Amino acid sequence: MFTGIVTAIGTVRRARRTARGLALTIASPYRGLRIGESIAVDGACLTVVKTGKGTFTVEAVTMTRTRTTFADFAPGRPVNLERSLRASDRLGGHLVSGHVDGVGRLASRRAEGRSQRLRFAVPRSLSRYIARKGSICVDGVSLTVNEAGASGFGVNIVPHTLRQTTLGRLSPGDPVNLEVDLFARYLERLIKK
Repeated sequence: MFTGIVTAIGTVRRARRTARGLALTIASPYRGLRIGESIAVDGACLTVVKTGKGTFTVEAVTMTRTRTTFADFAPGRPVNLERSLRASDRLGGHLVSGHVDGVGRLASRRAEGRSQRLRFAVPRSLSRYIARKGSICVDGVSLTVNEAGASGFGVNIVPHTLRQTTLGRLSPGDPVNLEVDLFARYLERLIKK
């Protein structure tokens, strides 16, 4: 489990296809990572399979690669990172599983006071889970939804978040990993029974 509070920006050093999917080697400021540890990379929960001096390697299976932006990863790409939640940690964002539901695209951005208003286009299959004033995770960042419609949603990003995550670098058309609110998924399943 994660909180959607990004604690570092890493840089993809290597992206290599494997028989099981994709191996990503990422440079990061994290120290003390252990093999088997879970880490969120742009919102996707992955397992550390190798560590090096200032780097770690994770593997994304084919299913993860097809549901995320990982297929487009190349050396030099910045990525949002978050280590998994410990039971004693504060829950600053919202509960995030790291199970990406799909890919959206930045539709537009504009200044709104000191913040930035970002609007994302999403697949219709995901829009049903996104509600105004609800939570959403975009590239691993916990955000509050300001507006929601059939084809997308809007959020406001404060200056701190723009500086501490990769969201400040997005341009219209850029793809992002999306994880809808965990409770919305369970609620739908309960209602369908």
